[in-house]
Amino acid sequence: MAHKIGVVGDKDSILPFKMLGFDVFFASEAKEARTTIDRLATENYGIIYLTEPLGKLIPDTIKRYDEEISPAIILIPNHLGSLDIGKNRIQENVEKAVGQNIL
Repeated sequence: MAHKIGVVGDKDSILPFKMLGFDVFFASEAKEARTTIDRLATENYGIIYLTEPLGKLIPDTIKRYDEEISPAIILIPNHLGSLDIGKNRIQENVEKAVGQNIL
């Protein structure tokens, strides 16, 4: 069974993803984002893109899913720009995988 891709965040940041065929879910508060991610995880979403400002509000939820195979939660910048949280997470994962910073 194919996994779905969802995008969670503020309307201005994630609406363009709808044109690419992704399912979009608007959230502006931590509780809303946490509830949405938990629901998507049970609905066969394999990848969930989450805007960095929301990710900053729910590190416990992200950490919980980091320990699971699916879904993968990937932090993306919002329409105001990057907080470098997503980039730093990728860098940490690469360092874990290869033993050093190659980026």
